[in-house]
Amino acid sequence: MRQTLYSGGPILSVNESDEILEAVLVEDGTILAVGALSEVEQRARDDAIGIDLSGRTMIPGFIDPHGHFPDSGILALWRVDLAAPPLGDCLTVDMALERLAERVATTPKGAWVLGGMYDHLAIAERRFTTRDELDALSRDHPIYVSHVTGHAGATNSLGLAYRGIDDDSKDPRGGRFGRDPDTGRLDGLLDGMTAMGELGDSEFQITTDRFKAAFKVAAQEYLSQGVTMAQNAWAPELMLRFFAAVAEDGDADLDVMVLPAAHMEPRLTEGALDFSIPEGRGIILGPRKLFSDGSLHLQTACLSEPYFKPMNGDPTHCGKLSVTHEGMTRHVGALHDMGYQVHVHANGDAAADLMMDVFETVLKTSPRDDHRHTFIHCQNYRDDQLDRMVRLGLTPSFFPSHVHYFGDMHCEITFGPDRAAAMCPTRSAADRGLRFTIHNDASVTPTLPLHLMWCAVNRTTVSGRVLGIAQAITARQALRAHTIEAAWQVFQENE
Repeated sequence: MRQTLYSGGPILSVNESDEILEAVLVEDGTILAVGALSEVEQRARDDAIGIDLSGRTMIPGFIDPHGHFPDSGILALWRVDLAAPPLGDCLTVDMALERLAERVATTPKGAWVLGGMYDHLAIAERRFTTRDELDALSRDHPIYVSHVTGHAGATNSLGLAYRGIDDDSKDPRGGRFGRDPDTGRLDGLLDGMTAMGELGDSEFQITTDRFKAAFKVAAQEYLSQGVTMAQNAWAPELMLRFFAAVAEDGDADLDVMVLPAAHMEPRLTEGALDFSIPEGRGIILGPRKLFSDGSLHLQTACLSEPYFKPMNGDPTHCGKLSVTHEGMTRHVGALHDMGYQVHVHANGDAAADLMMDVFETVLKTSPRDDHRHTFIHCQNYRDDQLDRMVRLGLTPSFFPSHVHYFGDMHCEITFGPDRAAAMCPTRSAADRGLRFTIHNDASVTPTLPLHLMWCAVNRTTVSGRVLGIAQAITARQALRAHTIEAAWQVFQENE
């Protein structure tokens, strides 16, 4: 049993009073004691290894409050990276096609070629790749290009055939098949989760062995940045099976909280599936996950006021809700009554209005203290909504790296400069005593916790524009939001 004693620099506790401590004693990865050096030394064995911090600051491990681990490992090993600046260096449609062509040349005929992180608003032409362009690369390989948000993608004719759709197919509820405006012919765009189907899943074309390899790559990335618990915030059955395989092997290099897709209940709880995740092996089943709207990039997030520059040409476009109060009340109510915490993707304030109505209805029917039901992204929430969250006991997870990486786009297209300055209202939440977290939604933006904190504190876009400094929080608040509050938000504060 190895003991290590850290001292010689300020140790930030992020306890209730944000104490600065002198020493920490650790044994085989478990913290045994923190506090004054003289007191902690009394707990240490004679053979404890001493680590002198030499004046450097020691902080708790970062906890990922919302992300999609191990997507970054899957991208690194099994996808073509098509990220545009500032996340990558793919500048044009032609550059994206060239990178896909290189992968086609080394891929057996009939096998999929998959691209990721494509941002149609950051590419020079400001459009998706088309079916015909992807067909020109290969008619022997199905090709699929995923959007940076994961909420849309583009495919070739073989991909459309695999998806089982043709020119006569009707748009699915909550999704859209892109078409030539003159002929109605499918152009390859699959917009929305129902339109993408399994092509939009992180685990599409991933095997257990591929998943395990991606897990190790992503784990080392996260650990190198000081993240000690990751999160996968959308795990359907196949993804859960992959995590179960990692746990069975005892091969989890860091803890991962996995949020099962809500539609799997009650089958998952009732043991109707032929697998389970072993306890105590690094994989932790967490809240159940629901979606209520889409993406700001794609203008499928639902707002109460129209988009600043609607890309569909409709000046009244606010995004359309694909869920109903009745349906979501049924889903949330069932999960709540089973004792589960619910995390709901609700980007826009109109989606949040609906979901807050849902939670209010559920909590009135079935009151429960300290439920910690969580709203994810919370991009343009209003003050009255934050007040309502306080009253209902709801908690938000904000996305401040969006302000940095995509803030200029939001000023120009999504919200306009005035509304963009109010997005990600962390200061308003803090002023109300509302407990919140901050996240990167990896791999939408990279897992860089210190940079995420910097985004929340400085609110500076890629172009250098300071966007809504009135919503900035302090460095200490940002640290709490990415450590103890992130643990609290998923009932792990005592771990």
